[in-house]
Parts: sequence; structure tokens; C-alpha cells
Amino acid sequence: MDAVAVGNAPPTLRFYQWAPPGLSLGKRQPLSGVDLAACERDGVEVARRATGGFAILHTDELTYSVATLPDDPRAEGAILDAYRRLSEGLLAGLHLLGVPARMNPVVPGGVHNASAACFEIPSAYEISIGEQKLIGSAQCRPQGRVLQHGSLPLCGDIARVVAYLAFASEVERAELALHLRERATTLSAALGRDVRFDEAAEAMARGFAKALNLALTPGMLSVAELATAERLLPEKTITVGGMV
Repeated sequence: MDAVAVGNAPPTLRFYQWAPPGLSLGKRQPLSGVDLAACERDGVEVARRATGGFAILHTDELTYSVATLPDDPRAEGAILDAYRRLSEGLLAGLHLLGVPARMNPVVPGGVHNASAACFEIPSAYEISIGEQKLIGSAQCRPQGRVLQHGSLPLCGDIARVVAYLAFASEVERAELALHLRERATTLSAALGRDVRFDEAAEAMARGFAKALNLALTPGMLSVAELATAERLLPEKTITVGGMV
């Protein structure tokens, strides 16, 4: 996002994975809702996102991000309008994979993210299959920059995140796990077969190119971007002691 803003990189669509698994918190999510000892025990790194929302466990997933400028035709206008246009790329990619996904409508006055787990309830223009959420996304626009990113779970138990959240009782933990399994799903479960990261990334790239009329050129993070990531790491990582 920073590199695009100063002209050191073109508008960028990025797909990536997490190693080790990571728990990302929304920009203003209270740290008190996270079981940091459990994260340390299982080697799950904890970081705070630039966007809002609640906790997401990043493992066995395809994560995407779009970094561009506010005057980009695909991202200009009101945030929800840009969010819808970019989500059309996600939807097109899923359709190429054979997933009967849909984009959620805007519900005036709707209440979302009722718990500390971000995948509990779909929000406007996020992607679902039936009543189950499949892709969660968020957008921010700090100082003339535009970043939208999101998570597509590929496989595994969608409720694993509850192991790293703090609850008053194990009954509450089990109830949220059950609710998550009812309200969210993975790509492999939706298709009834295993889906590799490379297969999903290739389809999603084609979907973005088709839906948004893009000419995509493969690339990697630059040396400068990697150096910036190393510099930002201590600022974004949350330790067991609660330092941010």
C-alpha cells in the first residue's frame, strides 16, 4: 500500500499464505478477548490489522489484498461502492472454480460481528454460499491510500479460531464453535474436494481480471517492500505480555 501510494509499485493484487499460522485482530479490537497464552503454546503469531473487524485465524487459507489509489476506477467513490466492485472480482473467481457463491446485499441498520470472531456473520458485499460466509473482507483508506484485504478459508475446521479467544466458560467457547460451523464454511467443503492454494489463486486472479477488466502482470514483493515489512513487524506483532 505504501509503495503504491508513492509510485514505487503499480496497483497490486496480491495472494499469500501464512507460516506459521497467525491470528489477526481488528484495528480497534480489545486485546482482552484473546488467549495469548494459547497462541504462544501453539506457535500462533498475533498481529493487529490496519482494518477493522474482529479476530481471524489465518491458516489453510488464501489471503488476498488489493492496494491502489483513490482515483483508481475500480476503487473510486464511496467505500461501499468500491467494496462491491472489488468483491465482484472475488465472486467471478469463485464462479470459475464452480462455486455457487453470491454477494451479500446491504442491510440498513444490520448488526454484524456480534462476537470476537470475524467469520460469525456475513457483512455487506461479502461472499457467501447459501447462508454460510465464505470470504470475509475489509477496506481502509489512510492518507490517500486504498487497501482491501480478505480471507478465503481453503480447508479445515472453520471454528479453530475459538481455541485462541478468551471466554468466561468452556460452554461459551463450545457454543461459538458450533455457531461458526453453522454460519461459515471453507472452499473445499463447498466444492466437496480438496483445493490447493495455487489452484485457488489462479482462479481468483482470472476472476479479478475478467470482472474488473485488468491486465495482470505476475510479480513479487520488492526488496524495499520486504525491508519495510521487517521494519513494521515489531510494531504490529502482539506479544504474550500484551505489547503492541
